Amino acid sequence: MRVSVSWLREYVDLPADLPTGDLEQALVDLGIEVESVVDLAETVTGQLVVGEVREIEELTGFKKPIRFCRVDVGAANGTGDPQEIVCGARNFAVGDRVVVILPGGVLPGGFAIGARKTYGHNSAGMICSAKELGLGDDHSGIIVLGPDVTAKPGDDARPVVGLDDVVLDLEITPDRGYALSLRGLARELSHAFDVPLRDPALAPAPGGTATPAYPVEVRDTVGCDRFTARLVRGVDPTAPTPSWMQQRLVTAGIRSISLPVDITNYVMVELGQPMHAFDADRIAGPLVVRRAEAGEKLTTLDGVNRVLTADDMVICDDTGPISLAAVMGGETSEVVPDTTTVLFEAAHWDPAMVGRTARRHKLFSEAAKRWERGVDPAVALVALERAVRLLTEHGGGTPSAEILDIDHVRPRTPISLPADLPTRRVGVEYPPARVVALLERIGCTVAQGADRLSEDPGAVGVASGVGTVLSVTPPTWRPDLTDPADLVEEVVRLDGYDKVPSVLPTAPPGRGLTPRQRRRRAVAGSLAERGYVEVLAHPFVSPELADQLGLPADDTRRPAVRLANPLSEEEPLLRTTLLGPLLGILKRNLGRGHRDLALYEIGAVFHPRVGAGSPPAMGVDRRPTDAEFAAADAVVPEQPVHVAVVLSGDLDPAGWWGAGRPAGWADAIEAARDVLAAAGIPDERIEVRAAEYAPWHPGRCAELRVDGSVVGHAGELHPVVVATVELPRRTCAMELNLDALPATPVTPAPTVSGFPPALIDVALVVDDSVPAEQVRRALEAGAGELLEDVRLFDVYSGAQLGAGRRSLAYKLTFRAPDRTLTVEEAVAARDAAVAVAAERLGATLRGA
Repeated sequence: MRVSVSWLREYVDLPADLPTGDLEQALVDLGIEVESVVDLAETVTGQLVVGEVREIEELTGFKKPIRFCRVDVGAANGTGDPQEIVCGARNFAVGDRVVVILPGGVLPGGFAIGARKTYGHNSAGMICSAKELGLGDDHSGIIVLGPDVTAKPGDDARPVVGLDDVVLDLEITPDRGYALSLRGLARELSHAFDVPLRDPALAPAPGGTATPAYPVEVRDTVGCDRFTARLVRGVDPTAPTPSWMQQRLVTAGIRSISLPVDITNYVMVELGQPMHAFDADRIAGPLVVRRAEAGEKLTTLDGVNRVLTADDMVICDDTGPISLAAVMGGETSEVVPDTTTVLFEAAHWDPAMVGRTARRHKLFSEAAKRWERGVDPAVALVALERAVRLLTEHGGGTPSAEILDIDHVRPRTPISLPADLPTRRVGVEYPPARVVALLERIGCTVAQGADRLSEDPGAVGVASGVGTVLSVTPPTWRPDLTDPADLVEEVVRLDGYDKVPSVLPTAPPGRGLTPRQRRRRAVAGSLAERGYVEVLAHPFVSPELADQLGLPADDTRRPAVRLANPLSEEEPLLRTTLLGPLLGILKRNLGRGHRDLALYEIGAVFHPRVGAGSPPAMGVDRRPTDAEFAAADAVVPEQPVHVAVVLSGDLDPAGWWGAGRPAGWADAIEAARDVLAAAGIPDERIEVRAAEYAPWHPGRCAELRVDGSVVGHAGELHPVVVATVELPRRTCAMELNLDALPATPVTPAPTVSGFPPALIDVALVVDDSVPAEQVRRALEAGAGELLEDVRLFDVYSGAQLGAGRRSLAYKLTFRAPDRTLTVEEAVAARDAAVAVAAERLGATLRGA
């Protein structure tokens, strides 16, 4: 929100010599984020003067309309002669007064102005728009000064356009909707500087009359609990918006449209009450406020034809919807250049309804921004009176004596606040009298409980607040105050966050990282050392992606958690596997020119507890009980930590040294083995066997087991998945459940033998269906204690072996801890290993 300090001073007596830094710090101390504080006088340097257009020559033959103007700038140019300026704007005429910057001046952004020849004419200076002066975003035309401006040609234009002011650019948090108005900000600054506040909402305003200003029926008093309206007849349709009002609106970032519309925007910024101006002569019949019917259509003021849903609120006449309530009006009833009868409407709408409507239609108007944060329902009649007075003062017309006020606003519910709660929660002593004073300062009504508050520090249970309960009714403009914790926050905020000491908790003694943390770091380090690059993906997926991976949302093996309020409606599910988002990152990198990729991620996946039901409702007024915690934990999805890798392209790059080697399914399996080794799982407890599991290729997928339990899968992705996700052929992946791994066992120090090894190679012929892992285990079982290592180094298949047969060649390393092995001992151990492989798997020595 942008607002000028001069406007704020109308409602709060800020110190006359207040430095901008002190003003910024005061707002920050109140919890209001300050984007910038800009002294507009410093943004434009050089001569910025008022000019009067004397002549306009239309230049033709160019791609866009160009005008050659002679502008009277008085004696500012040193000669008194009209200044020659080329301008492309067309919203001004001869006799209009404009804002001119002369050569040598510099506009915001460092844009220097000089004299040059352009479009065949000399141009010395520039006629400025609001955007060029940094006053707003409107660049559709230059600033034309209104008849109420008394400045003459050559006068300094800074005071005329508001460049002698200070502008605050504030970021208002969603819980402080009241601060989206001059009234709310003035109230906050009155707290900060302890100065009087002139609340514009306390201005006298007549109440509703028995005869309504216009027939209106409110059918949904939940979506609209207050609706006020008043007519003004005989308005001068040519009456311009006063320059001072235009200037303030432009500073606030709102474009000037017409006098009635500008007044509604002005009152909205001033009081925080969004309003709407109807052309009463274009309304057919009485108005009806109701929920829209599904499929109804409305063309809003931005020219978009919108299809409504049953959750939208609309204002209708006999022709149907004429306004998307609280968001944007409709074209059929808007104020037009010949409007003479204006119907002002000021209502109060349900914030949740407005927020949903604005997001559904992607229509985040200034009104919707305020409604979804909460608007004071008590200010509607004051805003109505303010708008009517401004219109009759500057546009003529006669206000109707009838005033409509349909009021179904429910009174605020008092909040019970133990007087010592702020002290107990924050750790700073807040006497009960101080708590009451601060709450009353923000507009709360505080009633005492059984005990009476006293300034007497000797009063038992009173000075300390122990046993004293306050009944606090928040003001109508603070819908965010609903719980005792909210009131505690207000006490701390107004008393000063700087008074709350920063005390770091004492770190409990421990042994450093937990076993789970050590394992995660070891796995990450192992993969990084092997060339994998870590990525972090969002945990949200779409049902379509789940289908593409062979994981439909209703899959009973891996059901997905659907978010009630997702960041994107396209991705409403929480991932059940890391592969979905990881493959998306792989695809994005491939699209940006990368070809050889090895990526990994370590993160949580989410598995719902089927049949767990809904979590219990828990407030913030007390600590939940152990039973409530247990009930809530029973509903929270299980969140095991997984690790996944994806491989595409060459694992070993090609070059002058030879051809590269593409990544294959075996590399994905090897990555899984590396992870298990880094996790401290001994090799003898790991088993790799063929499996079929989506989204892997059924013939090139392995499941990894630890102590007989499946902990993950690795291999080549299914060709259909690769084609659907648009990935290169033979893309490989691996995913393991780290939480399913057993605790890392205590590994004894290995015995290092000083005697030489005996190396023997053995090639065994087995059926194609026999996994190499089973052959390795058989060799280990038969070789006995002398076997130190066994490694597969070759796989061969050919016609001489027979159909369905292949040869697996292993390198066996034998070593004794206490002696040098003889050839006979090594050969005997080898023969024993081959014998077990033959017995278990039908293996035969190749060539035997």
